[in-house]
Amino acid sequence: MIDDHISLFEPHRFWDDQPVPKATDQLKLSESEFNKPIEVKTLSEVQQDPYVLPAEYNWCDLDLNNESVLDEVYNLLVENYVEDDEAMFRFDYSRPFLRWALLMPGGEPNWIVGVRGGKAQKLYGMITGIPVRMSLNNTQVMCAEINFLCVHKGLRAKRLAPILIKEITRRVNLKEIWQAIYTAGARIPTPITGATYWHRSLNPKKLLDVKFSHKSKKVSMASHIKRHALPATSIWPSLRPMQEEDIPKVTELLTTYLSERKIHIHFTVEEVKHFFLPQNNVVYTYVEGPVGGNLTDMFSFYCLPSQVLNHDTHNMLWVAYSYYNVSTTDRLEQGMEEILIRAKELEFDVFNCLDVMDNEPFLEKLKFGKGDGELHYYLYNWRMRDVTPSDLGIVLV
Repeated sequence: MIDDHISLFEPHRFWDDQPVPKATDQLKLSESEFNKPIEVKTLSEVQQDPYVLPAEYNWCDLDLNNESVLDEVYNLLVENYVEDDEAMFRFDYSRPFLRWALLMPGGEPNWIVGVRGGKAQKLYGMITGIPVRMSLNNTQVMCAEINFLCVHKGLRAKRLAPILIKEITRRVNLKEIWQAIYTAGARIPTPITGATYWHRSLNPKKLLDVKFSHKSKKVSMASHIKRHALPATSIWPSLRPMQEEDIPKVTELLTTYLSERKIHIHFTVEEVKHFFLPQNNVVYTYVEGPVGGNLTDMFSFYCLPSQVLNHDTHNMLWVAYSYYNVSTTDRLEQGMEEILIRAKELEFDVFNCLDVMDNEPFLEKLKFGKGDGELHYYLYNWRMRDVTPSDLGIVLV
């Protein structure tokens, strides 16, 4: 971890020329330099033409409503995107999930950017952005949420990633949007904060089989399974799946709750409909209260399985990820336990949760285990200081 921090003070071939916070900002800059853009540009200063790619490669917009394009995007990601350091697991974003994550109301079609090459015009790289209305320390800022930066493994030496970043920045700037938010497992210049994934076993034997989790040799399998057992029946039976009539009240509940965070997203009614109405194997949202009436609590998670690589028995790990959770009745821990029960009933193997917002206090109580990796949060062209994981009111999928 010490070496990790030292690297932020060393020259960086790409990020040193970008308007991002520097590791020395906290020491060198006055308070007046924070909570504001790092650089101010006008539309006339934005490059009009796309950045030049290596010979034989060209830019394309990726229309995810086209089934064949969606198949190409799926295959690029499933073969080349995020996997763990030991190459045992790799994210498997489903096609419906990709449409859910990227085809939001008011989205920009040319922010789903691809790089093709060769006679067959194969898809070799991509990067995406969606517009998000953010509050950054009480300042309203329109941002781009950048995601799915992926380059085919065979082309990593061509340094396509920096060109993809510059091109999506150019396209975002052409809409007169100058800030962005993004996350990465890697530590690059310079994160505003970091959060940790915690894991709750739902199918402990399978997780041991695929080496996702471990147990002491002193602990028997029966004891290990018993430790991670959940109630066989619901502990909050009135918690029900969200319906379309609930959209306005879910919007109110989310807006009030998220406004307490230093960094938070503003969901419109249309965005709440898109991102929270339940879709099987994509997103699950549960609420407390009468249909169409006042709601007191909501809990949600999304489905992002991982391929299990090089295993004789299992080829897929079914993973639920905590999304946004709100309790105005002081039942956050009870609601999360109920969600674990529901996720197990849906045959998920593990439930992952970041220690953002109000999540941290219930994690150990509900037998989550702390993961060994940190997810770093970044702002482009904006400085902030003193941000903690609990200050974050946004979840990037």
